[in-house]
Amino acid sequence: MFDLSGFWLGGSRIMADEIKVTLVRSKIGKPKKIRETLKGLGLTKMNRTVTLKNTRAIRGMIRKVSFMVRIEA
Repeated sequence: MFDLSGFWLGGSRIMADEIKVTLVRSKIGKPKKIRETLKGLGLTKMNRTVTLKNTRAIRGMIRKVSFMVRIEA
C-alpha cells in the first residue's frame, strides 16, 4: 500500500504537493457512502485520473476507497 503521509528520499522525508489518483475498480454495487466519496474526489468514470492537493481531508478520502484506486505521488 502507498504511504500517503509522504515518502523517504535520500534519508529525508519528502511530502508531495499533489497526488494522482486513478479509479481502477467499478463503483457498481458499492455502498452509497463509497460512491459519494469517489464523486467528491472527482472519480466519476473508470480509469479516470485526477490530480489532487495533498491535504489531510483528501488523504482520508483516498484511504476510504484505497481498495478501488491506484495512487501516484
